[in-house]
Amino acid sequence: MERALPPQQLAQQTGRQPGAQHRRRHRRAVVAAAGVLGLVAGGLAALAGSGSAVAAVDAASAATGLGSNWYASAPYLMPEDNSPPDAAAVMDATGQKAFQLAFILDKGGCSPAWGGTSSIDTDTAMPAVIQTIRAKGGDVSVSVGGYGGTKLGQTCGTPEATAAGYQKVVTKYGLKAIDFDLEEPEYENTAAIRNEIGAARILQRDNPGLYVSITTAGTNAGTGWFGQQMLNEAKSQGFTPDNYSIMPFDGGFNGAAAQTNALVRFNQILQTTFGWTEANAYAHEGVSLMNGRTDAAEYFRQADFQAVLDFALAHKLARYTYWSVNRDRQCPGTVDPGLSGSCSSVAQNDWDFTKFTVRFAGATPPTTPPTTPPPTSSSPGACTDPAWSAATTYTGGAKVSYGGHKYHAKWWTLNENPSAGGQWGVWSDDGPC
Repeated sequence: MERALPPQQLAQQTGRQPGAQHRRRHRRAVVAAAGVLGLVAGGLAALAGSGSAVAAVDAASAATGLGSNWYASAPYLMPEDNSPPDAAAVMDATGQKAFQLAFILDKGGCSPAWGGTSSIDTDTAMPAVIQTIRAKGGDVSVSVGGYGGTKLGQTCGTPEATAAGYQKVVTKYGLKAIDFDLEEPEYENTAAIRNEIGAARILQRDNPGLYVSITTAGTNAGTGWFGQQMLNEAKSQGFTPDNYSIMPFDGGFNGAAAQTNALVRFNQILQTTFGWTEANAYAHEGVSLMNGRTDAAEYFRQADFQAVLDFALAHKLARYTYWSVNRDRQCPGTVDPGLSGSCSSVAQNDWDFTKFTVRFAGATPPTTPPTTPPPTSSSPGACTDPAWSAATTYTGGAKVSYGGHKYHAKWWTLNENPSAGGQWGVWSDDGPC
């Protein structure tokens, strides 16, 4: 039975403020149709004449040999919403090889569908997207659930029926990885959570080697009452996924220090619940971040992502990902126009945040030189600070010269033009030199 809580108690137990919108909300972009056409065009061309998009996806999957490190680092991507970027272009620019495609919901009658509307039984667009990614040596995981909408666990009745619905997704797209994003409303429904965890256990059993992640809400205490309930359900079913990931945002978080503190506390919850050592708990723990402005008007910039990445690597976390690639670009015009599903609302270069997931996978993102050389000072020899370089990583306080002006970095940065960010950017203009 679903628990109904007063707003204050809900905020305390889930970490969400009353009335706040969570980052997994399914926002339908006005430009979705045009965007997905551009995203899949290359894939459709590759599939032309094959006779079956599904067969092509299955064949490509059989040849995919990515390590679990890429599934553990795969950032979320909505190929049909929020002005989807060209996945192939993102791969070229960042070196990322895997994406977490979102989201599968119930269309009605325990029937899996993209966004709850596009049935996988008749889907031809997503196989083209997947084929485009796989043709470049990459792969995908699919995320089921998210915030809002109707989940299979709410309607399928049993773990077995829920698993059968998700098995259709695994089979259709030849998946080697799947993510269960357990949030509202099934998050608060004990029967739905039992079905979702049971389905994850069955899929893991019936698909040897399938990479399974469980993603749920994070709080300053690690996770809330419902998160603990979910862990208890997994324990009672004898189920251990590849990782349990929390989302430390939209709950009163302020910078990376609050996020890493939540990860420490969640580690303690995992130890207590499953009897794991600290190291074993970290080996089953993951983090799913949100770049830029969050639903609750928190701001997480590149320096925050770097700090959490440093923590994840030092403690050997099992997963490091974020929501979403669609938002990994600076908003046009006003840098911060408010919450957006298609840009970050912070100063950045395209795909800055995806490069952090690449580093977690153990790879080095390519360095993209500036398209035009930096302008020279109008008074040669007057600037004594070193000239800014797009290939140099700068930390807070670093001083450079660029275009006849002096700048200092407010936080960690790489390849961010000093003159492009304005007053809210990473570089502070200290005047002419």
